[in-house]
Amino acid sequence: MERPLLLALAAIALWSTNAVTAKLVLADLPVSLVQCLQFTGATIVFAWMQFSTRRRAPLLRGVGARALLLGLIGLTGTMVLQYLAFASMPVIEANLIAYTWPLLVAAGLILLRRTPRPLRLAVSALAGFAGAALVITGGERALTLSGEFYGYAAAIGSALCMAYYTLMIGGVAVAPERLLLPSALVGLAGTAIWSLVEGLPHASITTLLGGLYLGAGPMGLGYLFWSKAMRGDDSGRIAILGYLTPIGSTALLVAAGENLSQVAAVGAVLVIGSCLAVGLQQMERKAHA
Repeated sequence: MERPLLLALAAIALWSTNAVTAKLVLADLPVSLVQCLQFTGATIVFAWMQFSTRRRAPLLRGVGARALLLGLIGLTGTMVLQYLAFASMPVIEANLIAYTWPLLVAAGLILLRRTPRPLRLAVSALAGFAGAALVITGGERALTLSGEFYGYAAAIGSALCMAYYTLMIGGVAVAPERLLLPSALVGLAGTAIWSLVEGLPHASITTLLGGLYLGAGPMGLGYLFWSKAMRGDDSGRIAILGYLTPIGSTALLVAAGENLSQVAAVGAVLVIGSCLAVGLQQMERKAHA
């Protein structure tokens, strides 16, 4: 099996465990401490990768402002907003909304005129957005300015950040660990202050290890594996696998006891199906190119 494919499968496996692990850890810890543990784990992974290479360089040498901003949006923005959503609403719904980022990428490609079949891509994306609307409203309710409303807004913001990262990362010639380490350090500093202000609750070793796993696994190794896999994916045939992540994560959440209404379940099918359709069209486009 080719190395890029193995890396992509490893990233997807890690990402699929993100939501279900977050559900368990957030049951015992406030989101501020979970995020602090997460950025701690990610910082350790990125720092180890940075300082274990033969060609060591100062942290910010060769990393321009554009790359730093991309890392802050793509890593720190995506994960902070995603976890605020997890803490504010049902995790299974937050997870589905956050994984509409491939649909937002499709919309971006249409706006940037970087796709040969914009109508097909637009239909796929619109079907997914319709599914997201069903997940959010259940087909009937209107959202008020409550915690749930802000949770959905955070999930949408997370999807926007990841879509931006995906659209822009191909134009940045910086090693993934060098791009992501400064962003993880910023996230660690901010969430550490947030945790101290809120106060540190008593926590079991198991829960603390779960928080560190979220950072070292889905955030740290997941981002690294995926970034490296995409650099070895000239044909685009591996990128399609990324759109399978909501299937694995949703299945694990259902197994852990999360439920969707019938209408929201239809929306989930639309979101996941549309992500797959978008991925197939992206693979086809790159293959023709």
